[in-house]
Amino acid sequence: MTHANEILVEGVEIEEERPKNHVEKCVPTKSVTVKSTDMSEDMQQEAIAVAHRAIEQFQLEKDIASHIKMEFDKKFCPSWHCVVGRNFGSYVTHETNHFIYFYVQHIAIMLFKTGF
Repeated sequence: MTHANEILVEGVEIEEERPKNHVEKCVPTKSVTVKSTDMSEDMQQEAIAVAHRAIEQFQLEKDIASHIKMEFDKKFCPSWHCVVGRNFGSYVTHETNHFIYFYVQHIAIMLFKTGF
């Protein structure tokens, strides 16, 4: 597992305050911090890119999570699971080489695959 890798993706523009279940919109460049991963570098980059697109396209955390999950199910075969939020705990079982937990600014994203 790798811990706390800093990745800077250029330029950020955040809209004004939103309700708690909404996520700030921003241009496609934000600070990304990978907190924990058991995933190839290419798959990590894909997860970050898909997350950026989801955050651009959707406001609700559940919609962002759904989009990321569906994109990974399509590209890397089911069954992927995604949790998006600002405050959550977790304890999950995942397939080897199929887990990432990262932040896009202050939005936490946990993405993992199971065989079920």
